[in-house]
Amino acid sequence: YLFKFECQYLNGTKQVKLLVKWTYNREQTLHYDSDVGHYVADTPLGEPIANDWNSQPDILEMRQAEVDRVCRHNYEVVTPFLVERR
Repeated sequence: YLFKFECQYLNGTKQVKLLVKWTYNREQTLHYDSDVGHYVADTPLGEPIANDWNSQPDILEMRQAEVDRVCRHNYEVVTPFLVERR
């Protein structure tokens, strides 16, 4: 499995979205979207994993907390360097 984190920002950090995508054999099998709040299977291979993780509130809470811990934090760290280079 390969997984990729992606933070999307709208209007600074007022609206932040976290996407985590899992890929197996070059095909996205499942993903997490912080706006939806749970894992979504994109293929039959991802269904048992998504069902298992969605049944565990601690995993869902951890993923939702990453919006602040990862996305907002990284935005605040990186933005001054990006703005200065424009």
